[in-house]
Amino acid sequence: MFGQENTAIVIACIILERAQAINSAGGYLHVLTEKARAGEFTVGPMLIAALKANGVRPQLVAAT
Repeated sequence: MFGQENTAIVIACIILERAQAINSAGGYLHVLTEKARAGEFTVGPMLIAALKANGVRPQLVAAT
């Protein structure tokens, strides 16, 4: 559903967030999978939020 790279990113984000806000990692992954199937989820915003939560200030770069 997510592809190998995006699945790795999603799982890493869940592991990082779990200690702070996620009660059921499996349930959360299930919800994200359903949203991805419906075209309502992409990994980008999740990754940016995880970076910001860990003190990284990501900068978007325009594609050339």
